[in-house]
Amino acid sequence: MTTYIVASNAAHARVFAHEIGVLREIDRLEHPQSQMHTGDLRTGGKGTRSGGPSDAPQRATGNQQATSDKHAAFFASEVAEYLKDARASAQADRLMLIAEPRFLGVLRQKLDTPTRNAVIREVDKDLTKASVDQIARATELHLK
Repeated sequence: MTTYIVASNAAHARVFAHEIGVLREIDRLEHPQSQMHTGDLRTGGKGTRSGGPSDAPQRATGNQQATSDKHAAFFASEVAEYLKDARASAQADRLMLIAEPRFLGVLRQKLDTPTRNAVIREVDKDLTKASVDQIARATELHLK
C-alpha cells in the first residue's frame, strides 16, 4: 500500500511516497506566478508611467488579494489533478495533505470526491521546505 504525502503552499508542492516504512520525495510541482508581485501579474511586470515628476514606474493597483487567490486556486487545481491521476492509476492508495492553512482549504475544494475520500490525514502547516524527517514527524509516520 502506497501513501502519497503532499507538502504544499500556493507556489510549491513536494510529493512524497511512503511505502514499507520508507518515505522518499518523488516529485515537485511549481506555480511561479504565485510568487510574483501582484502588480507584475496585472501589468506584465512593466508597470505604467504616471506622467508626473518622477519617472518611477507605477504598479497597477486593485484587488491584490483576489489576484493571489486566483493563482492559488489555479495551483490547487493542478495539485488536485495530480493527486486524482495518482489515485486513479493506483500509484497511491491513500493521501496525506500538509499545506499552509489557507491553501489547504482551497485544495480541499478542488479535490474530487473519490480523491477526497482517499485523504487519511491533513496537517495545516507550510512544510514545503522541511526535511523528510520533519515531514514524517508531522504525519506521524514510522520510518525504517
